[in-house]
Amino acid sequence: MKIVILDGYTENPGDLSWADFEAIGSLSVYERTPLEKIAQRIGDAEAVITNKVPISRATLEACPSVKYIGVLATGYNIVDVAACSEKDIVVTNIPTYGTNAVAQMAIALLLELCHHVGAHSESVFAGEWTNSADWSYWKYPLVELAGKTMGIVGFGRIGQATGRIAQALGMKILAHDEHKTPGLESETCRYVDLDTLFAHSDVISLHCPLFPSTLGIINRHNIAKMKDGVFIINTSRGPLIVEEDLRDALLSGKVGAAAVDVVSSEPIKADNPLLKTRNCLITPHIAWAPKESRQRLMDIALGNLKAFAAGSPVNVVKA
Repeated sequence: MKIVILDGYTENPGDLSWADFEAIGSLSVYERTPLEKIAQRIGDAEAVITNKVPISRATLEACPSVKYIGVLATGYNIVDVAACSEKDIVVTNIPTYGTNAVAQMAIALLLELCHHVGAHSESVFAGEWTNSADWSYWKYPLVELAGKTMGIVGFGRIGQATGRIAQALGMKILAHDEHKTPGLESETCRYVDLDTLFAHSDVISLHCPLFPSTLGIINRHNIAKMKDGVFIINTSRGPLIVEEDLRDALLSGKVGAAAVDVVSSEPIKADNPLLKTRNCLITPHIAWAPKESRQRLMDIALGNLKAFAAGSPVNVVKA
């Protein structure tokens, strides 16, 4: 089997190994593939592995040897799955691999908003503590989370993991999800409708998929329902937030602070509204990226390819 990996760098910048893929067939790995070279690099390969390089109907027409496409992510919107179905091409994804990593990142962002650890450390190295007249100082308001309420929009694996950590910090959880698991409810965790979540949460953390029903769920109208000074965390999908509306709410103080690991267009564009605000942390989509999480992703991707080669594909996605 001829295998090509179109954009292997973000999954494996050098600290992992593709050797197990080489054991399955002839392997070519590209760190990145520009749009104009996609078809050329696939060539007569039977198996294509991609993370964010799109596979269109036109590419499939130009590469008739393709029988398998493995997506190195949970989301698979970069692949024309309908065209693949018509051509009997198997498409697989990685349904879950980074639950703990993403939950950890959501809490890390929240704790940074509460304590501004990085900024205070920088101030010490800049000499501010050495030259201070006082034995202690803080440059931002500091926030204790115990007793506060976190609203979690999307209470699947990652939302639940985030909720468990938040409860360990003494927080109460208001959860919203279309599919409820009543056994998860307790004195410190209950399901509510969105309006209740917006109205009573001190922190709102987004963990829902991007569907038409959730597109722009954080918007001017819903922000108006929230507590003054609410914190908003997004480690899910950038388009869940109307960024212009969040910028305005941050500048007005309606939203006390925000921390996002994802934005509407990635890499972030220079004119992104969130770059022109205050009290906003932006990280470059790294919640998924601890080595342990990426190794897990690679192991599942390898398993997907092996299962396809054995004639019993798993984690298959449909149009």
